[in-house]
Amino acid sequence: MTDAPARRDPVAAVARAAGAATGVSRAGLIGISVGVLAAGAAAGVAVERLTVGRAMRRRARAELDANAPYGSLRGRPRTVAAPDGTELYVELDGTGWDEPDGDGPEPLTVVFCHGYCLNQDSWHFQRAALREGLRLVFWDQRSHGRSERSRSYLAGEPAGIDQLGGDLKAVIDAVAPTGPLVLVGHSMGGMALMALADQHPELFRERVAGVALIGTLAGDWNEVSLGLPKAGAKLFKKVAPGMMKLLGRQVDLVEATRRLGSDVTAVFYRRFSFGGRDVDPGVVRFAEQLLDATPIDVVAEFYPVFGVHEKYEALAALRGLPVLVTAGTKDLLTPSVHSEAMAARLPGAELVLVEGAGHLLMLECPELVDHELARLLRRAVGFAGAAALPGAVLDLARERAAETVVDPA
Repeated sequence: MTDAPARRDPVAAVARAAGAATGVSRAGLIGISVGVLAAGAAAGVAVERLTVGRAMRRRARAELDANAPYGSLRGRPRTVAAPDGTELYVELDGTGWDEPDGDGPEPLTVVFCHGYCLNQDSWHFQRAALREGLRLVFWDQRSHGRSERSRSYLAGEPAGIDQLGGDLKAVIDAVAPTGPLVLVGHSMGGMALMALADQHPELFRERVAGVALIGTLAGDWNEVSLGLPKAGAKLFKKVAPGMMKLLGRQVDLVEATRRLGSDVTAVFYRRFSFGGRDVDPGVVRFAEQLLDATPIDVVAEFYPVFGVHEKYEALAALRGLPVLVTAGTKDLLTPSVHSEAMAARLPGAELVLVEGAGHLLMLECPELVDHELARLLRRAVGFAGAAALPGAVLDLARERAAETVVDPA
């Protein structure tokens, strides 16, 4: 196993005082929507309210917001039309786009797909580590981030993972129509990647040179306990769809409650986003902002899709490719046992389970994820005969290869 590396606190004592503290009510409802009816949360909130004043928490959050650079990296913006006309926001990053195509092998293009209730900025650390000399594509899934609200959903059609797979294909066709691809997906982004494999296995045979599945699953989400006792998990899964539909119809009310603030939110977020207690408070705050930016009606729109997501058979399109499967052992939303199940269907895949880490692995353990992706890119170059990787990425891959803390898959 790999130990989750400690994250240094860049904001000193005020940030430490904040800890997991925050206050947003809409986010609290978002937390509920992903199964955060965890026993013990209320007790944690009560202790927090007794020990940390509301004014101090607000000052701490303000200082974190002023000092943290997370989410500040930007690329060249593009808009891509999804099959139903929904406008998807895309950014092309990395210096590889500026290099002229010669007569030699084409360079890799790396496409990043974010998770549920997040946006492309959740890849902040990976963008910073890999942008030198590579072609990187980041996009906001429909209804998330800067992308347009799903037109088909507004017309009365339910959301679906298959639709996200079609969106991913549209993005690839528009911004990376030729050359080898490496596809990276976290959580719902990994599911979109599997939907693409199900719909277009020929793309994986002809162009895909590597795949990374981070904190995701191929099916059986209804079996996930969300860290609750068995009876509690069963009850939650029974009432959650109706609850989410109700919340999605009360947008104005939910939005209004945000102004009131809620200490419960911080407890929910931290429990279901991170596994360790030593996560940089600025990173915790950044995650809260990403999640809180997702309107409650979007949360309600996509929540039902996970229970019907079944793409184990689609993994066949990935066989024989360089594949990285990684997850935290304390991930309550997509438990690591599901990563093990996917890796078992992909002979030759590298399975990396990070001891003590949670669902937002790329934010909690960015150095580890950066190194593992660099190693995958090196394998992808060899697999596809693509143009050589830049020295900075090779150095990342070599550093990780020199370590001995990862169990072999």
